Formats: sequence, C-alpha cells, structure tokens
Amino acid sequence: MMSDVLETLFATILDRQANPRPGSYTARLLDAGEDEVLKKVGEEAMEVILAAKGQGDEQLIFEVADLFYHLLVLLAARGLTLADVEAELVQRRR
Repeated sequence: MMSDVLETLFATILDRQANPRPGSYTARLLDAGEDEVLKKVGEEAMEVILAAKGQGDEQLIFEVADLFYHLLVLLAARGLTLADVEAELVQRRR
C-alpha cells in the first residue's frame, strides 16, 4: 500500500515535470533547479530531526511525509526513479 502511494505521488511529480501547471509547487520547485530542491531536502531532514526530538509522533509523521515528497522531487530532478532506489535496497539485502 505504501508503495502504491509513493508510486502515485512520484507519477504526479513526473507529470508536473513534463507538464508544468500554473500554481504548481512541484513545477516551481523543479524549475528553480537542483540546488533549491537540495535546500528543501535539507530543511525537511532537519524538521524530521526536530520533530523526533520533542514534537510528538503526529508531527514526526507529517515531517517524514514532507521529506519523502522532497526526496521524490530530487529523484525526478536527477532523472532517477523509485525503481532505482528499490534496486539498491534489494542489493543491500543480499
């Protein structure tokens, strides 16, 4: 189920990349370039840490979801896919 949600989200990100829509945060972020995407990944990673250190589980879940989203945007910006990450995880299990 989680994989389906991530696959659907990633497909939406790829669609915004290929067909930017006015007002789309994803399209704006991708258009801003990789450095801006990396900045957001860093910000979200820090927010995950802060949430884990004392903001409660609900906030931690919220921030992890934000981090997942921004990591998917980074993958799209680099022309990588969830399958690439999955292949790495499978390789690590061996």
